[in-house]
Amino acid sequence: MGASWRFPAEWEKQQGILLCFPHNGNDWPGKYAAIQWAFVEYIKKIATHEEVVLVVASEDLKEKVIGMLETAHVNLKQVSFIIHKTNRSWMRDSGPIIVTDGKQRKALNFNFNGWAKYKNHQLDQHVPQKVSDFLKIPLEQVRYKGKPVILEGGAIDVNGKGTLITSEECLLDPKIQVRNPGFTKTDYEAIFEQYLGVTNTIWLGDGVQGDDTHGHIDDLARFVNADTIVTVVESDKKDENYKALQENLRRLENAVLENGKKPNIVTLPMPHRIDFDGISLPASYANFLITNKMVLVPTFNDSRDREALNILASLFPKHEVIGISCIDFIWGFGTLHCLSQQIPV
Repeated sequence: MGASWRFPAEWEKQQGILLCFPHNGNDWPGKYAAIQWAFVEYIKKIATHEEVVLVVASEDLKEKVIGMLETAHVNLKQVSFIIHKTNRSWMRDSGPIIVTDGKQRKALNFNFNGWAKYKNHQLDQHVPQKVSDFLKIPLEQVRYKGKPVILEGGAIDVNGKGTLITSEECLLDPKIQVRNPGFTKTDYEAIFEQYLGVTNTIWLGDGVQGDDTHGHIDDLARFVNADTIVTVVESDKKDENYKALQENLRRLENAVLENGKKPNIVTLPMPHRIDFDGISLPASYANFLITNKMVLVPTFNDSRDREALNILASLFPKHEVIGISCIDFIWGFGTLHCLSQQIPV
């Protein structure tokens, strides 16, 4: 594969957003009914400006979802359906990553394996094929040294110019949720260059506590333009996230972009700790989704919601920046970015 293929930044022009309507209530025990309506609201926001490609488990569920969308006055002309039963709804991780060479697109299948944690992921493994068939673009299995590579979309963030951010906890931990045993930074960087057009990788350390994925970057630090990175920090020194997030901030302050320049670093607060049923949940304002005209930001009924929205609004002056309540979504250990995958034009 030539170096001409690249993974566009999230703010580059999109055809639409890939979502999967939640049908597995086990991901949100006790909150499944609320989740479905929260999801309808999420679809509605995206569909005001661009296409939603919605994976639904069955024709019966499709009919039910259409009824819910109509009730909520969603523009159905903007919603396309793929009928496919999945294990879960986290399209950022099980869906394909779509790359372009400027003329054509192709979908990359990074061999989803349930975050090297859950055994039931066999249905999710077919999502890349279903999406590439729908888009009528080729699908390529990502391999390195003859072996399939496992990488979730939530583990990486790019600026579209050659720089990628990821975390050591997610990709390099030798014992916990090991995606690719024995892989080194050099191996990953070779894969990023070959498949995503990335020449420069910024490695952060650990992720937020309670993160089911063991360190996904989309809860930590995100590009908001080619040379600006937002990163979450915790103000309470006693909080279990304080040290790790300070270390990530330090690494970003010492990092360089693909052009050798230092990135601009903007800090985002963390919401106050959310505990539910004895579990500390991985709530983060960094899990926002950038669409063609909007930035959709998870909010948590928290006094810091406004602060996070104001910071992101200042960074996206041409976008509407909208908070979407994720107090129910986060019970599934992820929010807006985790549930979605952008489809670049």
